[in-house]
Amino acid sequence: MKSPTRCAWAQAEPNISYHDQEWGVPLHDDRALFELLILEGAQAGLSWTTILNKRENYRRAFDGFDAQKIARYGTKKVASLLADAGIVRNRLKIAATIRNAQAFLDVQNEFGSFDRYLWSFVGGKPIVNHRRTMQEVPARSPESDAMSKDLLKRGFKFVGSTICYAFMQASGMVNDHLVTCPRHRVCSRLR
Repeated sequence: MKSPTRCAWAQAEPNISYHDQEWGVPLHDDRALFELLILEGAQAGLSWTTILNKRENYRRAFDGFDAQKIARYGTKKVASLLADAGIVRNRLKIAATIRNAQAFLDVQNEFGSFDRYLWSFVGGKPIVNHRRTMQEVPARSPESDAMSKDLLKRGFKFVGSTICYAFMQASGMVNDHLVTCPRHRVCSRLR
């Protein structure tokens, strides 16, 4: 029998380490969930590898994804971010990060945690899929459609259904490791 192989998108660094250590692991820390949502939005139109390579720069540039600080960014900070070659220097994505920090704080205030709010879209536990090929993995789902619609209603930006589905996969809300991947079983146990 053929030995299990990791998901096809993770064939080189930094994707291999990310796949083997983070992707699909249920995430419940508000700051980490906020960071991931911002990075997924930053990836729009780019490759995830580009964002992974810039992740430490993003953490530095955006004050460790401290939403309280980001929500107060003004024109001087925006200008410094636009000049920072370590991140994606897109004015709309930077403005969205600030707006998303404000909306994130509103959600925390309303629901008690960002975690509680986001995980409600999957009933509080991961959806475990059993896909055999990458072609079976959808770009969106009814759950990501619902999440996107509600995030947009709350003022979040760069949170279309495709971005939300990628976020749900990365944060472990959806286990889309292929059944041939050793991480499928590992992440399924982390329910």
